[in-house]
Amino acid sequence: TSVVVLHCKQLNISRATATEVGSSASGWPARVLEHRAHEQVALLTAQPLRAGHSYILSIQYSANLSQTFYGFYKSTYRSRDGELRVLAVTHFEPTAARMAFPCFDEPAFKATFSIKIQRERKHLALSNMPIVKSVNLSPWLVEDHFDTTVKMSTYLVAFIVSDFKSISKITSHGVKISVYTVPDKINQADYALDAAVKLLDFYEDYFSIPYPLPKQDLAAIPDFQSGAMENWGLTTYRESALLYDPEKSSASSKLGITLVIAHELAHQWFGNLVTMEWWNDLWLNEGFARFMELVSVSITHPELRVEDYFLRRCFGAMAVDALNSSHPISTPVEDPAEILEMFDNVSYTKGSCILNMLREYLTADVFKAGLVYYLQKYSYQNTKNEDLWNSMTNASCPCSLFPFCHSDRNGFCRRQQSSSTAHWTQGENLDVRAMMDTWTLQKGFPLVTVTVRGKDVHLQQEHYVKGADSSSSAGYLWHIPLTYITSQSDSVQRFLMTTRADVIILPEEVEWIKFNVDMNGYYIVHYEGDGWDHLIDLLKENHMMISSSDRANLVNNVFQLVRMEKLSISKALDLTLYMKHEREIMPVLQGMSELIPIYRLMEGRDMDGTEQQLKEYIISLFQELIDSQSWSDEGSVSERLLRDSLLLFACKHRYQPCLEKAAGYFMEWQKSNGTLSLPADVKAAVYAVGGQTAEGWDFLLSKYRLQAFSAERQDMELALSLSGSKDKLQWLMDQGLHGDIIRTQDLPHIIVFVAKNPSGCQLAWTFLKENWEKIIQKFELGSSAVAAIVTGVTNRYSTRADLAQVKEFFGSLEEKHTQLRCVQQAIETIEDNIEWMDRNFESVKTWLHNNH
Repeated sequence: TSVVVLHCKQLNISRATATEVGSSASGWPARVLEHRAHEQVALLTAQPLRAGHSYILSIQYSANLSQTFYGFYKSTYRSRDGELRVLAVTHFEPTAARMAFPCFDEPAFKATFSIKIQRERKHLALSNMPIVKSVNLSPWLVEDHFDTTVKMSTYLVAFIVSDFKSISKITSHGVKISVYTVPDKINQADYALDAAVKLLDFYEDYFSIPYPLPKQDLAAIPDFQSGAMENWGLTTYRESALLYDPEKSSASSKLGITLVIAHELAHQWFGNLVTMEWWNDLWLNEGFARFMELVSVSITHPELRVEDYFLRRCFGAMAVDALNSSHPISTPVEDPAEILEMFDNVSYTKGSCILNMLREYLTADVFKAGLVYYLQKYSYQNTKNEDLWNSMTNASCPCSLFPFCHSDRNGFCRRQQSSSTAHWTQGENLDVRAMMDTWTLQKGFPLVTVTVRGKDVHLQQEHYVKGADSSSSAGYLWHIPLTYITSQSDSVQRFLMTTRADVIILPEEVEWIKFNVDMNGYYIVHYEGDGWDHLIDLLKENHMMISSSDRANLVNNVFQLVRMEKLSISKALDLTLYMKHEREIMPVLQGMSELIPIYRLMEGRDMDGTEQQLKEYIISLFQELIDSQSWSDEGSVSERLLRDSLLLFACKHRYQPCLEKAAGYFMEWQKSNGTLSLPADVKAAVYAVGGQTAEGWDFLLSKYRLQAFSAERQDMELALSLSGSKDKLQWLMDQGLHGDIIRTQDLPHIIVFVAKNPSGCQLAWTFLKENWEKIIQKFELGSSAVAAIVTGVTNRYSTRADLAQVKEFFGSLEEKHTQLRCVQQAIETIEDNIEWMDRNFESVKTWLHNNH
């Protein structure tokens, strides 16, 4: 061939030559043609390149540092004495390596990379590998040569030039771990360093595969769009996702940092060592890394009770996955915007939830054996969905694991049932792929309807879709690993449902039956007849009979069934009455996340006082719990997280005792000019109340701008965006776009905070419309940041006028923008909200009148 096509974006190529390896002749020049729309260049060589021969392409090019958060981009920070300092950092996933160097920028083109960087003496350079030598080019210029990388995809290449400082430790397996930060924040790096050492050691043992590089650096970047990035050997993080100040950081910050580090280090195996062949299977990277957060942190940091947090995220994924605009976990994608859209709740969280379900089904040992087999077999290679399922099926066959099973002619694992070892009560063929294809190749999830008639439990499955239109999903069928407990037995029973309808026969009649034990399955359950009444009675009489996960699961399911018109809203509200006695974090937060959005749909609309009554009802449910909170940092992580949420909720919703206490704390803090040390877990509530006055708001902003308060930035941003002053809210968003006082990386959640404030609801929408092009330019079409803004600004809309203006604006844009999944989700959510209000508002009003 005479043509080599490479990816290339915003690079100015001045010269290209091709040289045959081993030839003494000098290289011949190549013409360069650029196809901007495809982000490609073609190099046309003067002589054809012959098959079977090796050539070196040399390309000279230049480029400016990117002004976005992708490619090789510029980041800045101010030192403690106010000096503006600049660094340069990379972020390539998914398709931005081509912005730094011409390359075959697709995950299946794995290669080794040799990197040299020239820098000033005052800076240091980092890359995936350690420096092997540094050469002085002049009194002020140094060239660092990095060791050649292992074979890897382009999106994992990374380099940073900065004046960062670091601290280091060696793991028990001999890997050097370092945390790099801006010099003034190095005292906040200790927690991350200790967590990374523990976690990397855990993964090496769990996967039985040594970490292949000599070092692992974790760098906190001042300007960073996503949470973190798993570049091999040089993981990069948003500062708030890595830095922990023991004096000032909250419990939720500690949990968040630990999970992010666990996620990025899991990627060193899932994603880096074994990589998906193409972005349609991104979930093989992201679903796994999110699932491994649960597996690793529950063992390395048991006090964080990560399982509570994990299950709450599954509820969040189901909310998005219930929309018609959802997509299968594995979905065809082609252009960069479509690829970026894959980095969503379905790939990450649904992926992790179905893996958790599979682990429960196969048992932890078999599941782990399957993972290890998969990682060992495909090291330094690329994989597809089915490679994982085949590895799992293989792992569930060897007789060393299951003395009672053998492979049949089709390669399925056949289990001989025996009472002591039987794990699942149906289907002796264990075909993991057939089962898991039903969860990865079709969107959404099943609704299982349970009808008890004497000892017979009749089961039916259908596709759960919000609203009444389920005609489009008639062909959907899942293989569902059902689990259940009953009033007669708390030992977990198991049943694999593979048909549309089935029957379980119980040994005796029962008062109640609860499916999806501890919410380990990704499905929801409707109890026909008086099934729900029995469960509601159980919660009223003795809610501790079932686990807190099961209670949270019932709270979630009952409200989802209202959306599907399977249950009345009054039945769902009846269930919430027991919550006056609830003390555990999972069900309390689930109750709040079902009830508060209903209040939000009514808030700011003339609802003849119903919204006020609903707010009072929600506060009354949790009043005892709120009143019993100490305003301190005492207790377990779960207790601290609950306190943080409860106090902020109470203060935001104007619960008088909370307002008075918070205002008192804020006054003391203001008097001390910010030097008083407030308990970390009450800061959000204190700032939220203090920022309501003009003077308090200005004081809060003055502290927000200081380096000393960087650990509290998000609490302060939330408080600033709760102001009743439209001018102040507008100023916040404008500053976020400008990027000096408020970093542009924080603009997406500032806009969403403002949108949730009744005074800012319309402002945020106008801001989105007027600055759409700038937002797209800065955050890229298809990115999760853009999706967060679009859905966050519109998800409370519940009138036909709201719907019309959203449709009109997005309809006026070019097709690529209109077709964004987040736009479809926003429109569908508003339609759903309108329908919900039309159907349920009068019933809510009546129920509150009778019960509150």
